[in-house]
Amino acid sequence: MASLFISVLLAAVCLECRAQKDNVLQPKGDVTATEGEAVTLGCQYNSISSNDYLFWYKLGGNNSPKFILSRFKIGTGKIEDEFKDRYSSTLNSTSRSVDLQISSAAVSDSAVYYCALQPTVTENTKTLYKNLWSKDNRILHNIH
Repeated sequence: MASLFISVLLAAVCLECRAQKDNVLQPKGDVTATEGEAVTLGCQYNSISSNDYLFWYKLGGNNSPKFILSRFKIGTGKIEDEFKDRYSSTLNSTSRSVDLQISSAAVSDSAVYYCALQPTVTENTKTLYKNLWSKDNRILHNIH
């Protein structure tokens, strides 16, 4: 079986955070899996909001962010059609986590994944890059 390499973005994106009280934490390091194995990518969050909204994204080979799914404290959220078969997530407001599960890892899953408290990608990916770059445009924030 082929071995996979799935990178987890070590930091999280939090746009419009309120005094750094809203944030997400992802475990450091990479996740390696064998093709066909189940994979869980962790994400814990802190939010002063009474209604939690969490989002998962995947950065592909061209570094273009792709929306995977959203989860809400109230309601279910949304999942993109191309991810419905093998990707899932449940928001646990008690443990303040929203882990991403991939039921059967495939080579095509090799990518950088990140969770966010705010939607970071809509129609225009320039917004994501604008928010990740430092003010002097020399380094990306929180990406290792």
